[in-house]
Amino acid sequence: MARPNPDLDQLTDEELLDMRLCDLKLQIKDTSLEPKLEQLNQELLSRGILFRPHYWLSDEWYSPDGIPGIAIPFYLAHPRLARLERKQLLEVEGGTHQWCMKILRHEAGHAIDTAFALHRSRHYRQVFGNPQAPYPDHYQPKTSSRNFVLHLEMWYAQAHPVEDFAETFAVWLRPGSRWKTRYRTWPAIKKLEAVDKMVQSVQNERPIERSRKTIDPLSRIRRTLRTHYQKKRQHYGLDYPSIYDNDLCKLFSSDPAHRRNPTAAAFLNKIRGELRRSVARWTGEYSYTIDQVVQEMIERCRRLQLRLGDYPEETKRDAIILVAVRTTSFLHEGRHRFAL
Repeated sequence: MARPNPDLDQLTDEELLDMRLCDLKLQIKDTSLEPKLEQLNQELLSRGILFRPHYWLSDEWYSPDGIPGIAIPFYLAHPRLARLERKQLLEVEGGTHQWCMKILRHEAGHAIDTAFALHRSRHYRQVFGNPQAPYPDHYQPKTSSRNFVLHLEMWYAQAHPVEDFAETFAVWLRPGSRWKTRYRTWPAIKKLEAVDKMVQSVQNERPIERSRKTIDPLSRIRRTLRTHYQKKRQHYGLDYPSIYDNDLCKLFSSDPAHRRNPTAAAFLNKIRGELRRSVARWTGEYSYTIDQVVQEMIERCRRLQLRLGDYPEETKRDAIILVAVRTTSFLHEGRHRFAL
């Protein structure tokens, strides 16, 4: 007998973690994902792309080799699971409308590449590099390079040639991106022009690859959420103390006397713009780079459950200094784990 759909809102975190992913009984239909996927389809249509990727729920974001579709992480199909995701991994990847659309456009780049076998062309290889190159476990981006577009965080276009294409496609696709103006002085403009030319060449063509297969759909994943998150934390290094923790514990408070004060994460987010501007002025580094450091600090503050102490202005001054120091360290280390 088939099991009834569980009422996820009524389950505790521990009860959820003991559930198998296949028993969540989730689907895309009638969720907040539907309008986002419709928006993506409309964006593709506005660019003259008649082909539509197919979508399914799985354990993470990806577009498989040889399949012109997009897997979407399960937690985006239910608010209760999104809250659990944040508790387990500090953030909800794609959890806001803007963030979700950015990832969908990126994955659509992979799907369109697969559907029309764009990576097989000599032009693709000349512009983006060898798509058959091995994927790295880590990559070391050049943060000042203008040979790549900026779309997803951590200079993701530099991770691999096919990611470079997908990132460039996403920038090209986004409505109102004004890429011709923004990138007109960057060498990356040649890549955007190449994507524009490639898409025009297939606008009236039938896709070469039309498979509607799904890889690891949620209904077939039998591991528990507990095991899923244990593996994810190990991959992202979240089970180990962060290099920021000691400094953040000095900067903010875990004293119960401050429990009614704003959270440290909220405080950093509030002054985020000022942090970027001040540190950029002091160090000469790109605001984008500085923002990566601030974001990681915010995530660690959430994990440590820190709050603002008694002296906000002094805390803000010391936070600027800490971000400046950590930005320099961030650039010196320069190694970023390959994720998508």
